Amino acid sequence: MRAIVTVIGPDRVGIIAEVCGLLARLNINIVDISQTVMEDFFTMMMLTDTSRATEDFDGIAEALSAKAQEMGLSIRIQREDIFNAMHTI
Repeated sequence: MRAIVTVIGPDRVGIIAEVCGLLARLNINIVDISQTVMEDFFTMMMLTDTSRATEDFDGIAEALSAKAQEMGLSIRIQREDIFNAMHTI
């Protein structure tokens, strides 16, 4: 299954490293990634492959939520099909 991970928050050193490190520990592959800094805000969107993840989708979401709280960011994961359906007019 593929999923979209979004990360938004105040820019600081190490955001990409910490979030990608967590995904690697969960055995989640990053298929595509886009990131930018808008003024002082960091934004990142990743297309991920969760088919070999060590946790189920809910476990991944919980791990990302805990990381978001620890880092003072917004980190969300959404199944690719749901993301596409929500963004199709």
